[in-house]
Amino acid sequence: MAMQKISVSEAAALLPEMLKQLSGRKAVVIMKDDVPVARLVLEPLQSDKPKRELGTMRGSVLYMAPDFDAPLEEMKEYEQ
Repeated sequence: MAMQKISVSEAAALLPEMLKQLSGRKAVVIMKDDVPVARLVLEPLQSDKPKRELGTMRGSVLYMAPDFDAPLEEMKEYEQ
């Protein structure tokens, strides 16, 4: 679908209607004096995003060095 271009005054008057029709369009560009000033795009609904679940990466770390959390040599000058 093509991008629709409308003026600021039209956008103010037609915002509820534009929101209803936005689902089939890529975007609506709002123009002021023939210069683009804003773009109205459809935000995906929360239900469209995959649900994150805790624990799905459990067991994925195959090796961790014994000194994994030891202080770094570069940071010794900052120790108290």
